[in-house]
Amino acid sequence: MRILSIILVILLISVILTFTGCASTQGDSQLTFGITAAKQNLWDEAIFRWKKVLQQNPDSAAAHNNLAVAYEKKGFWEEAKREYELALKLAPNNRYIQANYNKFKATFLQEESPSSKVENKNAKSKNN
Repeated sequence: MRILSIILVILLISVILTFTGCASTQGDSQLTFGITAAKQNLWDEAIFRWKKVLQQNPDSAAAHNNLAVAYEKKGFWEEAKREYELALKLAPNNRYIQANYNKFKATFLQEESPSSKVENKNAKSKNN
């Protein structure tokens, strides 16, 4: 009976490790698939894939960062800002995420500044 219990425990541990590994592999493949889609400017597909990663692993700084980039490319500024901030909260020392966020802030602040709106409005009226 003791041997049967040991075999069951070993079997249970191996099943848990197998499923844990599969989940990680599936998440990695979704992350990679999203990157492939992004390289082809298929941002909606990339967003879909990275959201799937986050369903399985909400603490994936890479997925939050990638999602932020996709939102930025689509002009969803608030969503991009939120995802960058989540990524930085999860990985505050990640220089890649920091660089992306700093670049985003420079662009976002320029887009949102009142002077840039006035300049854009003046440029449009000169062209008409």
